Formats: sequence, C-alpha cells, structure tokens
Amino acid sequence: MADARESLVDGNLLAARAFARAGVDHMFGVVGIPVTSFANCSVSEGIRFIAFHNEQSAGYAASAYGYLTGKPGVLLTVSGPGCVHGLAGLSNAMINTWPMVLVSGSSDQADAGKGDFQELDQLAAVKPFAKCAVKATDIRKIPELVSTVVNSCVAGRPGGCYLDLPTDVLHQTLPYGEAADLLEAVQPFVPAWADGDPSGGRTAVSEDKIEAAVAALRGAQRPLVVFGKGAAYARAEKGLRDFVEITGIPFLPTPMGKGLIPDTHPLAATAARSLAIGQADVVLVVGARLNWLLHFGEPPRWSPEVKFILVDVSEEEIELRRPHVGIVGDARLVMEAMVREVKDDPFCLGRSHPWVEKVRAKAEDNVKKMSAGLERVVVPFNFLTPMRIIRDAILSLGSPSPILVSEGANTMDVGRAVLVQTEPRTRLDAGTWGTMGVGLGYCIAAAVAEPKRLVVAVEGDSGFGFSGMEVE
Repeated sequence: MADARESLVDGNLLAARAFARAGVDHMFGVVGIPVTSFANCSVSEGIRFIAFHNEQSAGYAASAYGYLTGKPGVLLTVSGPGCVHGLAGLSNAMINTWPMVLVSGSSDQADAGKGDFQELDQLAAVKPFAKCAVKATDIRKIPELVSTVVNSCVAGRPGGCYLDLPTDVLHQTLPYGEAADLLEAVQPFVPAWADGDPSGGRTAVSEDKIEAAVAALRGAQRPLVVFGKGAAYARAEKGLRDFVEITGIPFLPTPMGKGLIPDTHPLAATAARSLAIGQADVVLVVGARLNWLLHFGEPPRWSPEVKFILVDVSEEEIELRRPHVGIVGDARLVMEAMVREVKDDPFCLGRSHPWVEKVRAKAEDNVKKMSAGLERVVVPFNFLTPMRIIRDAILSLGSPSPILVSEGANTMDVGRAVLVQTEPRTRLDAGTWGTMGVGLGYCIAAAVAEPKRLVVAVEGDSGFGFSGMEVE
C-alpha cells in the first residue's frame, strides 16, 4: 500500500479540510452537481451537513445560525440557479449584519461563455450582496480563499461573503504533502467575544467618548437607552443591564433586542414606546441603526431636539448618522466601559424621578388595556387569544427560555407586544429587511445552534407557506 503522503488530494477534499480547519462545524444547503463530493468530504471531515428542500430556506438558516452562534453560517449550493436562490440568505445576512459564507459550485472555467450547464457569472451576481466575493481559479488557492471568506464575514461589522468553486478546480489534484502545507495557511476564525482575548483584536474604546456619553446622559432630563440585535450579537447583555440598573434609565429594545434585559424589568419602556421616543432628550443607542425600525431618529416620531449617542462597530454608520456622540466599538466592550465610568461617579434617576414615573405609568396603562383584550376568550380565534395561550405556555417553561421564531406582518406585530422575552437571543423575526419566508429556516438554525432550548414558531399562514415543506 502506498504511503498516505504519496497520495493525491482533490479540490473537494482540500476545500472540506480547509473549512474544517477554519473552525466550521455546520453547513446548510442543497447538494448536486458539482458540489456533491465536496459535501460528502465535508461530512467526512466532521462538518455536520443539514440538507434542505430549497436554497432560500437553507440560506436563511445559515444567516440565523451565524447570528445565534457568532460562527460563520455556511450555505452550500450548486451553480447557476442554486447560487441565485442562495442570494436570498446572503443578502439577508448582509442587511442584518450576520456572519455567513455562501459557497457555490460553478461551471468549468474552460467552457465560460459557451453556454455550459447552469453557467452564470456568479461573482458579478453576488457582489452587491457580499462583503467580499472570491473565486478559486486553481486548487492551490482554495485554502487561502476559505480562510479569507471565513474570517472576513466575522470581522468588523459582520456580513455575508462568497466563495466560488469551479468544477474543474474541484477535480484538480495535488500531492498530500503540498495540500498539508497549503492548509497551514488557513486561519481559524475568531468570534468577537473570544475567551482569553479581552479586546478580540478590536480597536480600544475611546475613553474620551465614553466620558462624553456619560456626561450627556447625566445631564439629561429624559434619557433613554435603546438597544438592538447588534448588542445581542456582541453578547452585551450584562453591561446593558448593569448600566440601566445603576443609572435608573428606562430602556427600549428593538424587536430582536428583546430579552437582553427581561421584558418584565421595571424600567422596560416597550409598552410606552411612542411616549419614550417622542419625549426623550438624550438617547443611548447600542447595536441598533437609526433606520426605518427607529423612524430614522427624526421628527415627528422623535423630538427635534433629541441628542443621540450611537454605539456601533462600524465607523461608516457613525459618520452617516452624525450623532451628538459617536462611539465606534464592540457593544460589549463599550458597555463595560460605560459601567466603569458611572461606577466611578455614580448617578441614578430613581423610581420617583418624573421621567421614570411618566414612562412607567404609560406602560402600566397600556398593559392594562391590552390585558383586558387578552383575558377574553374569542372563538373563532382572533390574534390575541392564541397569543395569550402561547405566551403563558412559554413562560411556564422557565429557563432556558424557548427561542421564538415569528413571521407574518400581523403575527409579528401582535406577538411583539404580547409575547415576553426574558433571555437574550430568544427572538428571531423578519429583521431589518422585513423578510418573509425566514421562519422554518430560522427554526432549524435555532435547533442546531441551541439544542437545549425548545424552538417555538409563531407563523402567519402566508409566512409559513413560503417554507412550510422544511418541516420535514
């Protein structure tokens, strides 16, 4: 028998080993020509492959997996139409800023322009939806490019990346020893909250900006803390809760920020949202963009005099919004620094502060009004009756809380008000893009990422119809 080091490694096996070495342990997708062998090799290298009926649902699963775990969510598709279907998940990851890698097979390079099977200029197709898009034109480039896409998707502001694997490259071979040397160049990805590296390789937080932010909040009459799924992705929940409880400032989560601080917290302003955003004078926004979900931070929904303190990992986002204070940095690190600053010179609004009392009174009044509707049993069901049943069932389970997946316009709107989140990263919905069809893909991703949690899908009938076959 020939020595293993004299054997040949093809592009399929080299790519599988590169992904495994980079730290990828799950892959979602639909296999077929020319990536079947690559998928099989990936499984042989210890990567769990989760097969779907449709690349769109697989892509949504990969994007949500990236959000829930901080690891690159990898989607594998065939060439041409498979790649195009995969763009749904890739673009969803980019818009929501979640780490994801789309890997597609493509036509033989020698047959480009001849009308080959499922031929498409896939690099051109994906570029508007990707942080980076690269093509392995030779087998020797595979390890380096795998390392590039896996690390790029988690670096800075997370997002989607694309790797193109042509048929001829997957069939190329090289000696075992050369393949082993090339794999040495693959750098495992580093999640933003990596243990043992308190900076995560990121730029240090500006102490001057931290002082300015705390000073603005200290001098405010009606301060508010707003946080979103960027803070959830960064695992900023402890710093946020400590800051809110030290200062006594009311807080308002965006839909997928719910649970970073329990919805049941006495400083929660969710039930008084219109009042809170309409009258706040200084607002700390952590891991949320001033887009349509927050009415662009503009009148008439916000006060014309409001001052924003924006915390975002992207300097471009800060420059675009031009806030009163802009802090570029990871949400967890920034909130830890904010807590240290207020501990050095504490201030607290207190329960009897006029602003806190006003928000609390409005929230209690709105909750009371909704409770009257929830207490009525309506048959045939309206939206409130089943939502109450679902809410009570979820709360009865305690911890770990189930992950709630919600889609459908009315279903999400009512569920956001009724269903209670008490733990971080336990709500997945249509997100920044308002994407319908994410439901079953998200459910599968949540079950894979959090196997100890129950996953509960609360779906509108139309939303469920987009991906219902994935129930199988």
